[in-house]
Amino acid sequence: MGFSTPTRQEVMQHLEQTVGELSPTFLRPVDTNWQPSDLLPDSSKETFFAEVKQLQETSKALPYDLLAVLIGDTITEEALPTYESWLYVVEGINPHQNGMQNNWLQWLKSWTAEEKRHGDILNKYLYLSGRVNMREMETSTQYLIADGFDIQTGNDPYRNFVYTSFQELATQISHRRVATLAKEIGDNLLAKICGTVASDEGRHAAAYSTFIEKIFEVDASEAMLAFEDMMRKKIVMPAHFLRETGCMAGQTFGHFTDAAQRIGVYTTHDYIDILNTLLRRWKIDQKTNLSDAAEKAQAYLVKLPERLTKIAERIKIPELQYQFKWIAV
Repeated sequence: MGFSTPTRQEVMQHLEQTVGELSPTFLRPVDTNWQPSDLLPDSSKETFFAEVKQLQETSKALPYDLLAVLIGDTITEEALPTYESWLYVVEGINPHQNGMQNNWLQWLKSWTAEEKRHGDILNKYLYLSGRVNMREMETSTQYLIADGFDIQTGNDPYRNFVYTSFQELATQISHRRVATLAKEIGDNLLAKICGTVASDEGRHAAAYSTFIEKIFEVDASEAMLAFEDMMRKKIVMPAHFLRETGCMAGQTFGHFTDAAQRIGVYTTHDYIDILNTLLRRWKIDQKTNLSDAAEKAQAYLVKLPERLTKIAERIKIPELQYQFKWIAV
């Protein structure tokens, strides 16, 4: 790159053209992309009410924990304004800092546009199902946006992209598992919806993982330190302040994750699997010419899955279901 210790801003500028070239690989053209109306009952057709009745009959088979997880996933997706505003101030993306439109900023806007459809389609499915107290769910969504979140990345692009690489893989797993469970009980519509959302999340995960891969090529030591820092802090879920009416921020999140673990939608072992995926993807054990601090970070990261596995084996998940205010019937 022409300098031995590049700043974050310099690295982001260096990769800006690459991001523009890569974006079409990870994003779909708007005109031909799927939209919620492609999958949901069409209210303009005479068959609408019959289709909704069928949707409601099928959704009655959704187990309590699965419905709770689906609602929690929906609320998480609908808190998109928080995620966009958080990435907007990242160094190298921040338009006020750059004073110009750039490929990083365009990526953020296009990513947001694709992500917005996820909350839209899941919300409409739940509304039509008749099984959800929509006011309670909507209140939780408003709280989650108002409360925001603290993922301890600051405006550092390296830490933020480590986080998004991890988090997009986690959401892909969650939506894909819900799709599988829905299909097993005969809800093919929900299975198709969640499978479609999971496919988007997989593309987005590949994008952010590629961004970090490119950063490792030009600033390996700092990228290694950022990865280590995020894993020491632990990757917190974007809905970690989730709450219901009358609850404190974060009070409902533990019940949501317990439900996800009970039915195997997202577990501590998935967390470890994602870490292993990123370790392999970024070839962490093969990095050389690192600073002393980065070498220590590398050693920590390589050993971390084994340490986390030992901890995971001791975790016990509550068997008793929590009564969510979101669920009507």
